[in-house]
Amino acid sequence: MPPAKTDQLDLWAESGLDGDDQVMVDFLLPTGIYIQMEVPRESTIQHIKLLLWKEAQTYPLFSLLGEMEGHMFECVNQAAVHEELEDGTRRLCDVRPFLPVLKLITRNCGRAERILDSKIGVLIGKGLHELDALQDQEVKDFRSKMKQISEEKMQRMQLMSWGEWLRSCYSMPLEAGSLENLIDKHEGIIKITMHYDQSQVSSVNLVCITELMDQALKKWQTTHCPEEDIGFRSDYVLRVSGKLEFLFEDHPLNQCKYIRDCLLTNESPHLTLVHCDGVKAMFEKEISTIGSVLARKTSNPPLPLPPKKRLPTASTLFPALQLMQGVLSFVRAGLFHGTELLCKTAVSSESSSRSEHVWNKTLEFDIAVCDLPRMARLCFAIYAVMDKVKKQRSTKNTHLNKYQTIRKAGKVHYPIAWVNTMVFDYRGQLKTGDIILHCWTSFPDELEEMLNPIGTIQTNPYTENATELHISFPEYSTQPVVFPAFDKILEKAAEIAGASDSMTMGRGGKKFYIELKEIMERDPLSQLCENEKDLIWTLRYDCRENFPQSLPKLLLSVKWSKHEDMTQLQALLQIWPKLSPRDALELLDFNYPDQYVREFAVYCLRDMRNLIRNAEFPNVCFCVCVSDDELLQYLLQLVQVLRYEPYYDCALSRFLLERAQSSRKIGHFLFWHLRSEMFMPAVSVHFALILEAYCRGCIPHIEVLKKQVEALSKLKAVNELIKFGTIKTKTKQAHLKEAMMTCLRQTGFIETLSDLHSPLNPNILLAGINVERCKYMNSKMKPLWIVYNNKLLEGDTVDIIFKNGDDLRQDMLTLQILRLMDLLWKEAKLDLRIVPYGCLATGDHSGLIEVVSSADTIANIQKTSSNMAAAAAFNKDALLNWLKDKNSGDALDKAIEEFTLSCAGYCVATYVLGIGDRHSDNIMVRSTGQLFHIDFGHILGNFKSKFGIKRERVPFILTHDFIHVIQQGKTSNTEKFGNFRQYCEEAYLILRKNGNLFITLFALMLTAGLPELTSVKDIQYLKDSLALGKTDEEALKQFRQKFDEALRESWTTKVNWMAHIVAHPS
Repeated sequence: MPPAKTDQLDLWAESGLDGDDQVMVDFLLPTGIYIQMEVPRESTIQHIKLLLWKEAQTYPLFSLLGEMEGHMFECVNQAAVHEELEDGTRRLCDVRPFLPVLKLITRNCGRAERILDSKIGVLIGKGLHELDALQDQEVKDFRSKMKQISEEKMQRMQLMSWGEWLRSCYSMPLEAGSLENLIDKHEGIIKITMHYDQSQVSSVNLVCITELMDQALKKWQTTHCPEEDIGFRSDYVLRVSGKLEFLFEDHPLNQCKYIRDCLLTNESPHLTLVHCDGVKAMFEKEISTIGSVLARKTSNPPLPLPPKKRLPTASTLFPALQLMQGVLSFVRAGLFHGTELLCKTAVSSESSSRSEHVWNKTLEFDIAVCDLPRMARLCFAIYAVMDKVKKQRSTKNTHLNKYQTIRKAGKVHYPIAWVNTMVFDYRGQLKTGDIILHCWTSFPDELEEMLNPIGTIQTNPYTENATELHISFPEYSTQPVVFPAFDKILEKAAEIAGASDSMTMGRGGKKFYIELKEIMERDPLSQLCENEKDLIWTLRYDCRENFPQSLPKLLLSVKWSKHEDMTQLQALLQIWPKLSPRDALELLDFNYPDQYVREFAVYCLRDMRNLIRNAEFPNVCFCVCVSDDELLQYLLQLVQVLRYEPYYDCALSRFLLERAQSSRKIGHFLFWHLRSEMFMPAVSVHFALILEAYCRGCIPHIEVLKKQVEALSKLKAVNELIKFGTIKTKTKQAHLKEAMMTCLRQTGFIETLSDLHSPLNPNILLAGINVERCKYMNSKMKPLWIVYNNKLLEGDTVDIIFKNGDDLRQDMLTLQILRLMDLLWKEAKLDLRIVPYGCLATGDHSGLIEVVSSADTIANIQKTSSNMAAAAAFNKDALLNWLKDKNSGDALDKAIEEFTLSCAGYCVATYVLGIGDRHSDNIMVRSTGQLFHIDFGHILGNFKSKFGIKRERVPFILTHDFIHVIQQGKTSNTEKFGNFRQYCEEAYLILRKNGNLFITLFALMLTAGLPELTSVKDIQYLKDSLALGKTDEEALKQFRQKFDEALRESWTTKVNWMAHIVAHPS
């Protein structure tokens, strides 16, 4: 990696400060000629090539260059990788070479093919030539298969009608359920505001879509253009105003999610009539993009770049590694299936050497080859053996002290490196011959004998600095040993079943049923003892009939080191009832690595369709794929468990690609969840392969996503300009604000930052930046507050915060769980008015946050009501008076009800999730009354402390000024407070019923690298807060105690808020 530039501003953003738009670039020509000349930073690559060609005419050997179109530029990018600049429309300041050096090279294949490859490489953050250079047959096979599937997908898309395309890309989400209660509240009359060509038509009653469109067209023609022929209803489609979400005639209007949300908040829905010609133009543009790619075929594939050269290493069949001179070392190895150790670990002898350590040792494992499961992995850990020393005050060896594991005869064993590899390759063949494994050095907190089975099976790509482990797998025969095909496994299972006593597969009696029921109702974190595992396996057919959702516990009871048990499990899996998607998620955890088990889980996920019945036409059902929203709810975890897939071509990868290429919204978020982690070496190849496959199967989406990537790059450049130039005097701050605005007004920035789909919500089109309203915030990382104009609704703005330097993945997880809680409460007919605002990680410590409109922090509300900062936190009337200023009459009563419901929801949610750092700037209130929390840097009980004392001493935030609002300012209004307490208790019990789901979702994120979610111990907090394992009565008693404690100790919260306000007066 190149060294970071810390002493000056980014070369490609400097013009924001000094106004100089020229940069000196060195050009290297294939004729050997060197040319240095100034070019505009904002110029496109094609324009720069024209300037170079004109200048090159004055130099020798120009005639040897040939045609200009036969050449392209190459540079070294910010990741220190050679990048070919095939796309001539990109600007130099967007390319951002590491150094201003461009090399002119000759194209060696079709230009259109190279442009597509170049665009995909830039988009996913990894050049496709890097994948070519891997020389990995599994990579080649996967890319070849996915390319063929993607081309077939694009060919099918070309046959779509524009209506089918619109449904696929921009259909409005639907929700099942009746709206009778809501409609009754409005006395049966719901007004919908209709728009036509950016103009408001009028309000019409809530009817079916066809009548709605007829009414709107009739009113528009009567009031605006009585003489003009505006066409028929069939010439128009309905769109949500401000969003790319369309309604269709067969959609029940009262089950459109947008309409339902508006009714819940007493808002008038706004819909826009859009002429079909505009939609058809969008469709034809995408189809022509596909046609231009599929029409061209090249017989000249691009030549891969040669792999990086490495210094020659000692050729040996035994492990070798570079260690400190004279230190003894040894290797420990273990065979695992998931986290289950299949047999006793093997240990090498100790070795000492100056340059490399060699063990002439065969590591044998006490397991027959025929008993090896398909997903068995071989895990290695390398130790240094050092003399035990007395503890010193110095912290230089804290890493070693943390991991010292074994003390024996005055010696201490320290782990140096680890690495894993599969026993069978991706084709199912037992590995043979010599293999070089490049090791990893970071160890998780909890390991089995310091082996890391949950770690990646990918080797360290940074080979120059990695420990090398050379191993040799033996050859058992002249022919490859191949894992049996699935039909052979079932034949073996039938053979075993026929030979065994039929009584062994009998049913258990009542006594065993009660015991089995107790085991199956435990949470996923509960450990099973060997006797319980034996009981579950013996009564496996009872499990199938009575506890099908308990499949994970049955899988943990299988002896995977016995092929007889494995085959019987596979046969049983063929007749196992289908699980709900929520139950099936657990099967994708690392504990269940079996290929067919994971395929079964994906099979359950595939069936996410629902029949929605229209109340107006009870005999007609609409088959609606509501699963897009459900899949989005769990997409974050589904992307993370790709880490557990040892082979690129797996059921989960294909499922995600299939769904992403069928739904533009799923494809958008799948892209960003993968793209944001491309900087992680353990997953960069796997994620790059899936991203490439998605792009090839959704070619029209490439330009849309490319625009977003470029816009984020510009925002990062602005943020770095602010951070590097920050000086605390007011004069300099004003100068930086002006520099920021000057930067945003530059042509290159305006073009890149305008007319794009919002990464937070792809159905919102951002027109351009309202520069005057943009600012940067004063926190450490200087986040940018960017104000956009909404392209689809005149006068509407979209506010977004861009963060660079903060890891938003933990916030993203917390908000996802809050969204799920909201869904579960609504399913139980309890709407607690949660505000799970948008948050998206887009790269290494960077991302976007949605700004909730018409909202302010508790701190600001309190400070504006008091002349003294220290007294502001104790003014209990401040919040209620603020709501009174924003609302009056019936609106105030509605706002207080909104506050009561949302406060109950967040009290329960923050308690269950253990959310800390709840100062008054992290709690906000909307003018409509909704309270909500922000900034989730501390979760699962990781509360802030100072001098060893926890700042937060309450289970959740419930202050007397909150109670003052809930009771409408009347201390005697105990009924309102009683309702609030009842909401809290109902919400808590609903979450308890779904406790296993929450534990599963957090468990699936264990390898994501979140700072406060690194081991099962962290998830234990959820088990305790939900009181899993207790009865509802016991759990409710515990929650009531916490509720009383929060209220009783709320004075400590006020003290903390006072300290925060004093420390942050502005």
